[in-house]
Amino acid sequence: MSIVITKNVSRNRKKTWYTLEWGKAAGQRIATGIFTYNNPKDLIEKNHNKESLAILKTKQAHMILENQAIGSGYIPKHKLKTNFLEYYEEYVKTNSRTGSRHLLCSLAYFKEFMNKDYVAPIEITETVCERFRSYLLQKLNGETPADYFYKFKKVLKAAKADGYFINSPAEMIKAKVKPNKKKKELLEPDEYIQLIKTPCTNYEVKKAFVCSLYQGLRWCDVKPLEWESIRIESIMVTQEKTKVLVEIPLHNITKLIIGKPKTGLVFHLPSSNAANKILKKWCEDAGLEKHITWHCARLSFSVLLQDEGVNSATVAGMLGHTSTKYVETVYQRYRVHIGRKAIQKLPSTELN
Repeated sequence: MSIVITKNVSRNRKKTWYTLEWGKAAGQRIATGIFTYNNPKDLIEKNHNKESLAILKTKQAHMILENQAIGSGYIPKHKLKTNFLEYYEEYVKTNSRTGSRHLLCSLAYFKEFMNKDYVAPIEITETVCERFRSYLLQKLNGETPADYFYKFKKVLKAAKADGYFINSPAEMIKAKVKPNKKKKELLEPDEYIQLIKTPCTNYEVKKAFVCSLYQGLRWCDVKPLEWESIRIESIMVTQEKTKVLVEIPLHNITKLIIGKPKTGLVFHLPSSNAANKILKKWCEDAGLEKHITWHCARLSFSVLLQDEGVNSATVAGMLGHTSTKYVETVYQRYRVHIGRKAIQKLPSTELN
């Protein structure tokens, strides 16, 4: 395909503007934004003309290369981003899925790890990749470090295919999980009731925590919750973390504790630190010898529903997850009383 340079003289005849064309049909020409002076008055305008024509020729050559490369899998060097962070950002923008935050978070942690605005592809070595994996393991727990590093490896694999690397520098480095040393506590059914019956120094905190216990909400979901999200039989919540809109059936206890519909925020809460301090004192007053944080409400919600035989897909849906993976790992616990019932299902007979 032939790409030619065409000229358009301005109305006042003082400048000539240039376009690149490869046909006369619509969409077969682009304006370059480059112009020259028709009658340069001084050395500055003469140099402008000389440099503008050089740039124009370069643009023409680049476009010819791009068209020749179509279908070949080859990417001309001028198309490669010199800043690897820009490539990473573009990959995230193009490949992110609704409800999945791992790719975006992997970029955020990589930027934090590198701690600079410009990273040349040549800087991404196997040693740097190993250090980034260690950084994730130091900062995060559970499967999260592995999830983020796996996404990082996918970016590098794509970069290799696009010509940034001969081999992906992280190809031989395995993603690792970091098991939580201490599992979070959860509230049992009788402790739910015990807590509800105990007075709390901040009634707004009490209402919000009870709502979280019965609806499986995070702190970041319950704090900004507005009355317009409350329906007659359900709560419509756009999960802050996953951005997934979830319809959670309203429990009768929730209906009772939030009261009649109003406008604005459902709960008027202090900061998360202050709320957890109030929660700690409230649990102590209720005689609960457990380390309870706001996240324990969401965990309790999941585990108690599973205790009652609710399937993982339903629990995951109410938690706002797009798969059952976390319900079956993070939001699940071994339960002795269920184990006692389960073990009786094994075959038995009378012994002589």
